[in-house]
Amino acid sequence: MVDDANNPPDRAADRFNEDKAVSLIRGGGERPDLDAGVAAIREVLATLPVRPGVYRMQDARGDVLYVGKARALRNRVANYTQVDRLPLRLQRMVSQTRSMTIVTTNSEAEALLLEAQLIKRFRPPYNVLLRDDKSFPFILLRSDHDFARIMKHRGARRAEGNYYGPFASAGSVNTTINALQKLFLLRSCTDSFFARRDRPCLLYQIKRCSAPCVDRISKEDYGELVRQAKDFLGGKSNAVQREIEAQMSAAAEDLDFERAAMLRDRLRAATFIQGSQAIHAEGLPNADIFACAEKAGQIAIQAFFIRGGQNWGHRAFFPARTEGMEMGEVLQSFMAQFYEEVPPPRVILLDRALPEADLLAEALKEAAGGKVEISIPQRGDRKKLVEQATRNAAEALDRRMAESGSKAKVWREMADFLELDEPQRIEVYDNSHIQGTHALGAMICAGPEGFLKNQYRKWNIREAQTNDDFAMMREVMTRRFGRAMEEDPDRDKGQWPDCVLIDGGKGQMSAVKAALEELGVEDVPLIAIAKGPHHGRDGREVFHFPDGREKMLPVNSPVLFHLQRMRDEVHRFVIGAHREKRSRAITASPLDEIPGIGPARKRALLLHFGTASRVRAAALDDLMRAPGVSEAVARTVYDFYHPGG
Repeated sequence: MVDDANNPPDRAADRFNEDKAVSLIRGGGERPDLDAGVAAIREVLATLPVRPGVYRMQDARGDVLYVGKARALRNRVANYTQVDRLPLRLQRMVSQTRSMTIVTTNSEAEALLLEAQLIKRFRPPYNVLLRDDKSFPFILLRSDHDFARIMKHRGARRAEGNYYGPFASAGSVNTTINALQKLFLLRSCTDSFFARRDRPCLLYQIKRCSAPCVDRISKEDYGELVRQAKDFLGGKSNAVQREIEAQMSAAAEDLDFERAAMLRDRLRAATFIQGSQAIHAEGLPNADIFACAEKAGQIAIQAFFIRGGQNWGHRAFFPARTEGMEMGEVLQSFMAQFYEEVPPPRVILLDRALPEADLLAEALKEAAGGKVEISIPQRGDRKKLVEQATRNAAEALDRRMAESGSKAKVWREMADFLELDEPQRIEVYDNSHIQGTHALGAMICAGPEGFLKNQYRKWNIREAQTNDDFAMMREVMTRRFGRAMEEDPDRDKGQWPDCVLIDGGKGQMSAVKAALEELGVEDVPLIAIAKGPHHGRDGREVFHFPDGREKMLPVNSPVLFHLQRMRDEVHRFVIGAHREKRSRAITASPLDEIPGIGPARKRALLLHFGTASRVRAAALDDLMRAPGVSEAVARTVYDFYHPGG
């Protein structure tokens, strides 16, 4: 039985119904066995069509080992039965394979997109992985308001408006937005803040907003500023500069020196943006540039983002699991995953050929809104840009290897100090509350290559007394490891830590130890990190072990700095989470407790009555007279506050 994806969709995320996918073969035995793997694949071959599609190799537990795509599924999967022709990496994969899932597609281009989507979802151990896959920031000019708002945006592009990006980092977006506010005086505040203003805010005073909230600018004039901003971000920066220069000259001739000075400041902001982002490539449209470097089995991919003739930043990527693969193959797999989240430009420049460049271009055509050109420039400014990206890739890889070498050394020395055997995952815990309110616990996770931010967790304290740090730590540990015992009892899914670091002293250590012993978990190493004898003023820390021993490190020890950084990271994470929770509580309304009443009705009630207490005291007839409140809504609100009638 084979899945069929016959309905071409709009976007990769909605393209295929994965719930329909069916495992074709599932065998027993968890030990690697090449003969058993080949047998499972051969049984699948009998059912496969000669059609495009995607296949998933799975082990005995059903975990995905590898995702691949094929122009002809039967021919491609048959290759895995010829084990003598497979590299060692794929022979290991076949020896673990016990089942396969097949999804057919309408074309090979669709199969390529689905392959990238599934690799990002399952992160299989035998596929090339884009490790740095966090979303890129964009600049968004929202169009769902009479006065468009400029803002930074990450994630799905659901809001109405114009998106500009990607930018390489949040810092580059913030710098650009600040300069654009000076240049175009566009508002950055939320709609609710905008609606509440009765006088200009500080941004108007420092000439970074035109204060449309209090009618300091007309809708038409603000629309003209928005039009100029779109032109500037769309690549017409020189035309916008000339337009502002003409307006400044006209203001000076009319002796309107205040307006001329304001236009002069805007012109300086435009010059700043161009000076920091301009790129010397005549006629270069929106384009992405990729170049690779390889050394000692490691690969770096450097990306430049060019939009409208402006350099919107660059970033180096270090894909994982590239053993035994050609760099062109790695680059193609990387690009397919990269453009799963980022809209592709119409031009992509590379430093090397791809195995299936035409197929990738065809797959990206829909998302790009037209034909995508993938090329290797041979001369001129484009070739110089690719050469620059190649140099950057080599330098980034050298830095990475130097950092990895020193990082690996510190990690080994830390393991020796903490008496651990080759740890791969260390979890650090802390709690936060203010006089018992809004209490929560948090965990950060670190590995040999750094912090694993997608593994961070936080817990709202439910049962413990929220002014009892020991009880809060016990609750966090009970919930964390209770769930781990349910979801990964065999400890083979990477969810169990090799060490637990607790921010605290002997008391916290005893609380955590008791909680884990109650769960029957007695083999996870526990260490508490506490301030030294002078309360940390001398940079010393005391490390408490479960058997009562205490150890310290020299003040200038790299291992001490590393452990302090881990402790500081959990502080940052838990305090940030606590601050966010506290802010939500401050802005919460008593009306939020009324079931079935949405934000629009709550807003209408508050605008009409002024405060939540007046809504509570209002009679039914008064509630019904509020604008936008129906009789049914009024009855719901009244009954909530007057359950006796």
